[in-house]
Amino acid sequence: MLLLHGWPTSSYLWRNVMPEIAAAGSRAIAVDLPGFGRSDKPLDASYSFRFFDRVLDGFAESLGLERLGLAVHDIGGPIGLHWASRQPERITRLALLNTLVYSRLSWAAIAFIAAAKAPGVRAALTSPRGLRFAMRFGVHDRSRLSEETLDAYLKPFASADARRALAKAGTGLHPDGLKELDAWMPTVAVPVRIVYGARDRILPDVERTMKRVAADVQGGAETTVLEDCGHFLQEDRPDLVGEALGGWFGS
Repeated sequence: MLLLHGWPTSSYLWRNVMPEIAAAGSRAIAVDLPGFGRSDKPLDASYSFRFFDRVLDGFAESLGLERLGLAVHDIGGPIGLHWASRQPERITRLALLNTLVYSRLSWAAIAFIAAAKAPGVRAALTSPRGLRFAMRFGVHDRSRLSEETLDAYLKPFASADARRALAKAGTGLHPDGLKELDAWMPTVAVPVRIVYGARDRILPDVERTMKRVAADVQGGAETTVLEDCGHFLQEDRPDLVGEALGGWFGS
């Protein structure tokens, strides 16, 4: 089971969810996408759909992952789903958690993209203070984010170049790729699991998105709504997320 994070997190987001998935009998693999975590942060990369498709192709090939389940969060959603749409025969099941999917973006997503492209605002958004605010804003229960946890998320972006790469990584996906997902989602025939935090202030349209996914995919979707979780539900209630995904992936 390949687990994809979003902005501005990394594989660290899944650390307390992976044991539950593994305990249910599945191999849990989380990757730091380029621009994030401990992976390289090239400033000359496009961070486009095509770029991430090549990255995931290489990653899967290097680990010998021929068929796999996929769990996605935040911009890891469009990245992972676009990759899956190119080779659907390799995907055994899909899990979606508080993620973008379709080309119709919320005002919040549009505002984020605009901010990440504006030099002055971009610097504030990706600064240590800005990233701390983003992580705290993205959870329902701020006590879940210790200083140690926040430091782990901020450490990869200690340099100005790393922060510039982070901004590029959040704005490189072209709208045409999302339009491709509009057309692909109704063709999805593998089992789909939806788990999302209802108190998402980063993607306030998450309920609408997930209802559309459940209506689009051919077999419908098993859905769990975590009422007391925000956008980073893996931090709010990793136990519930792990339980929901572990049992389903292992079934």
